[in-house]
Amino acid sequence: MHKWLMGALLAVLGLLQYQLWLGNGGWKDLQLVEERVAVQEAANVPMRERNARLAAEVTDLKTGLDAIEERARSDMGMVRSDEQFFWVPGVAIEAELVGINAGLVTQPGLPSEGADE
Repeated sequence: MHKWLMGALLAVLGLLQYQLWLGNGGWKDLQLVEERVAVQEAANVPMRERNARLAAEVTDLKTGLDAIEERARSDMGMVRSDEQFFWVPGVAIEAELVGINAGLVTQPGLPSEGADE
């Protein structure tokens, strides 16, 4: 009787060990899920950094005028009213900026369009 009981207990113990190590939701599956999580975390790092940069830029655009002015100068080629725009031949600028700034350029000795005479 003891031999049968001992054999049955060993069989149950073996079945439980199999489920723990190799069965569905066992140790092997846990290792696979942890590897997938690590890969996804590594893929998320550059996205988190990009989101942080964008959030900082949005905050800066909402609160400060310096960022807006910088964007207007770099993206649209804008010049303040108290500044003069000088075009240096041989220096490459974007073609669309030339058209935008062409109205601001005056030849020496000629009055500008909006100047008081």
